[in-house]
This record gives sequence, C-alpha cells and structure tokens, in this order.
Amino acid sequence: MTLDIPAGEERLTKLAHGGGCGCKIAPGVLSELLGNAADLPIPEDLLVGTATSDDAAVYQLNDDQALVATTDFFMPMVDDPFHFGQIAATNALSDVYAMGGRPIMALALVGMPLGALSTQTIGRILDGGRATCAAAGIPVAGGHSIDAVEPIYGLVALGVIHPDQVRRNAGAQPGDVLVLGKPLGSGVMSGAFGKGLLSDGGYAQLIDTMTRLNTPGPALAALEGVHAMTDVTGFGLGGHGMEMARGAGCALHIDWDAVPVMDEVRALLDQGCATGASGRNWASYGHDVVLPERFAQTERSLLTDPQTSGGLLVSCARSALDDVLALFADQGFAHASVIGEVAEAATPRVVIR
Repeated sequence: MTLDIPAGEERLTKLAHGGGCGCKIAPGVLSELLGNAADLPIPEDLLVGTATSDDAAVYQLNDDQALVATTDFFMPMVDDPFHFGQIAATNALSDVYAMGGRPIMALALVGMPLGALSTQTIGRILDGGRATCAAAGIPVAGGHSIDAVEPIYGLVALGVIHPDQVRRNAGAQPGDVLVLGKPLGSGVMSGAFGKGLLSDGGYAQLIDTMTRLNTPGPALAALEGVHAMTDVTGFGLGGHGMEMARGAGCALHIDWDAVPVMDEVRALLDQGCATGASGRNWASYGHDVVLPERFAQTERSLLTDPQTSGGLLVSCARSALDDVLALFADQGFAHASVIGEVAEAATPRVVIR
C-alpha cells in the first residue's frame, strides 16, 4: 500500500520497539507483578476485579446497572496513522463488549514523540480513534497526553450492563460449545507487514479484522445459554483459553482444524513471521496445554500468536448455539466458527485435538 508520510518523518512502526497486543507483558511475568493484588480488600459492589484475569472491572451501581471499566493502549503495528487509531480504539472497546457491556464513553490515552511526529500525523491517529468511537455510538469525552519516546495510543473505555447479564471468562460449564468470532493471525500478519512480506489483500483483511467492533457482546450476554465470554488478544487463543479453563476448573478441547485463520497466515509462518511474543506466551502457559503428536512448531506459534483486537471467545450451552451463530452472522462476522467444547477435568488445561 502507498502511504503519504510528511517530509522528515519516520514510519510509525520504525518509532516503536513492538506493536499492538504483542507489546503485552508475558502472562507469567504479569502474574508475578500482580501477585499481591489478592491481599487487597475488595468492595462488596465490585462484581469483577483481578481474581480471574478478566477483561474489565465491573462495579455495581444499583439493582439495574453496573459500570464496566477498562483501559488498553499500545504502540503501532501499522504505519497508517488513521488505521492505528482505529485499531487501538477497537481493541480497547472490545473489553467492554467481552463482558457483555454497552460502551457509553471513552477517554483518550496519548503518548507521542513530538520531535519525531508532526501534529498532522498525531491528529490522524486521534481521528481514527474518534471515528471508531463514533461507530460505537460514543464520544471521546476527554483524556490525557504526554510527550513520549515512542508513539502510544489507546482508551479508557466505560460501559454499562445489568448486573445479572455480566459475562465473565470464568463461567464456562462442561458440555458447553466454544465459538470464536474472528480468525486468528493478526500478530503474524503485523510482523509480516513490518518485514514487507504482507500483500495488499492481506493488509486489507488484517485492517478489516482488527477494526471490526465486537458489537455482538451485549446481545450474546442477554442469551440465557451463554455462560462465559472473553476476547482473544495478546496472550493468544491458548492463553485466553487457559484463563477460561482455570476460571471454570475445566478443560477446553479445541478442534484445531475448525479454528478460523486469516488467508495468508500459514504461508507467512513458513517464511519465519512468528512473533517473539508468541514464544514468550508459550513459555508462560505451555505447560498447561496438551498438543497432539507431530503438532508443527508453526501451528504452535499460531496457537500462541498475540491477537490485536481479536475475536470474542464464547462458551455456550448447545441449545443456544444456533442463536449465538445467528447473532455473529447478523452483525457481519462471517468467520465465526464452532471450535470445540468444554469438558470436566481434574486440572484446568487447553487440549488441542
């Protein structure tokens, strides 16, 4: 793709040491950093905190309303400033949708190297974020900005939900069916973009996937048979699947051939486009994942590939499956697929079959 870069400016990706959700601290390290959080007092009205590594905090306001609060920000994985803003905003709002919440407003988090980027470029990043929020029907109502060494953008995202409809990552039940809303591979494709290996068609699919708001979340949460939801982001399908398995005390059995994958991903993996974050993810939770014999290294890299603005992972009763798939289809999620099931297990784990 062609890009109009102001004279004297570097490409956005050249100003950052990492990009997208691949910047996330590895789950094992994060667990150490948050180790003392469980010792803090928990208010009675805090319905969801840090206990199960869920997507957002939820605080009950009254009998009919709870506040969903989250924040997310990262460095660019693409060079187009408008696309970067869109992706970062979509990713931040996803955590509200993943709890079943309806976004109500956002605050911008902005860190920019003012000596390296023009106000024109920074303005386009903010425009992208505002456009995504407008598509979600909410305002960017404020925020905070600093002069930073690397470009950073994201949102504080706030939403509302009825307390009875909060869907955590910890509610999966044995016998449930697993549905994934978006195809995997954004980490691989972002890495390929940085190496100049991604085609124009691949880039278009990548942007379409990463800027697609996870709007089915609230309607899914209203379905009685939907027991758990999360979004697949920086820890990959394996990591966010493990969070769901641990929360439920169950095993997630994933039919690997049924998992949707973006078109060019496997060819790019064969060209060495696996991310460093994929390896860090495996080191953190690989001991809890059961792989089939002769499972290729490239496939393992895809299982742990950090997704930026990834899809919803839904655990639902089989009786609710048709309604779940219809909701995804009605809102344009053509790749939404049944990828496995939840089973009883003495030890929580993800089993690839």
